[in-house]
Amino acid sequence: MPAGMTGIVPDWLLSVVAMATVFTVMFSIGLGVSFGEFRWIWRRPGLMLKALFCVLVAVPTIAIAVAQVLGLPRLAEVAIVLMAVSPGAPVALRKSLRSGGHKAFAPGLQISVAILAVVSMPLSVALLAQYYGNSAAIDPWPLARQVCVAQLVPLGLGMLVRHLAARGAAWLEAKLSPVGTALLLLLALVAVVEMFPLVVLAGTKVGIAIVLVTLGALAVGQLLGGPEPGTRTAVAITASARNPGLALLVASLNNAPPPVYTGIVAYLLVSAFTVIPYVMWRRRTGADLQRD
Repeated sequence: MPAGMTGIVPDWLLSVVAMATVFTVMFSIGLGVSFGEFRWIWRRPGLMLKALFCVLVAVPTIAIAVAQVLGLPRLAEVAIVLMAVSPGAPVALRKSLRSGGHKAFAPGLQISVAILAVVSMPLSVALLAQYYGNSAAIDPWPLARQVCVAQLVPLGLGMLVRHLAARGAAWLEAKLSPVGTALLLLLALVAVVEMFPLVVLAGTKVGIAIVLVTLGALAVGQLLGGPEPGTRTAVAITASARNPGLALLVASLNNAPPPVYTGIVAYLLVSAFTVIPYVMWRRRTGADLQRD
């Protein structure tokens, strides 16, 4: 963890818990996804293009607009916009599927966003450097390494196990899913204890901006997510869930000042709580549709 973000929990322990959580969750999800499900996506390229527009273009645009309207301090604005251009939060796929996200579409969207982040983020950082008048930049290779290790490798391994031994994969998924849930709860508890002081430090106006950006991401995803409830849910959650690992990597490699780290952490926690009502609504809606 970058300097200025240390706290009660040792940095190495927080990193180990985060890595174990993401790997377990992504591998468990992969166990439930078959390669054949991607044929559904290939027959609907227009829907994927609209979804990618929401995640990669609409959300950063919303973030810049909100920051300008509220008149945020420059470093707080940089932090929020940096999170907005960092797509593909690993736990977003699990949240999407558990909220009624389309089982064939949500994994394909997550994989596409993760791969495209390797290209979109360096371009976005370069454009932001021009906009803010600095020399920030990011090498694509560290991004690619983080995306592969945290998301693509465990997800791909899980899908491969399912392809080779479907019955064993189903058994293993049933065993790993509760473990992933427990690790997520542990990570959430550790994050709140460790990072809540930084959220308070960010200030009320920054918190309001994060809420507005997150709500805007949910709204545009719901609006452009296609005709099916499952695809709308998948796009909305994927658009709202930004990747703090990528944002922190960019900040660290560019020697960002402490307020940028504070803003990134504040975005992570405030956005996570902002999404909860939407997730509850989509779960309830999905349950009602199943009963009907």
